[in-house]
Amino acid sequence: RVLVTAANVGEREGGKKVLKRVKQSRTQGCRLTIIWVDGGFNGEPFMQWVMDFCRWIVQVVLRPEQTKGFVLLKKRWVGERTFGWLMGCRRLVRDYQLLPETSQTFIYVAMIRIMVRRLA
Repeated sequence: RVLVTAANVGEREGGKKVLKRVKQSRTQGCRLTIIWVDGGFNGEPFMQWVMDFCRWIVQVVLRPEQTKGFVLLKKRWVGERTFGWLMGCRRLVRDYQLLPETSQTFIYVAMIRIMVRRLA
């Protein structure tokens, strides 16, 4: 699921919006149970909302405080890798679109292109 919001929307509010969409479009066969998030989503109210509304578990992936430099974090590289794939599309490198819906559409098109190239 993709959701592009204005810059004045906080991470937790944007997270709630996208999780509502996932919950509404969820098919009966969906096996989503755990959601990995970064430190921006940390907080008891957000985690409680996800558990009450969606019945999913939120697991915050934080960088160890004592480490310096690059650290490979469990499950977080999946999101970073996906952003790297999306940056291969010229229209997504810069914010050319005026409407958030246009940006969402280009993200879907980019992911379809990536999947089709892998299937070929």
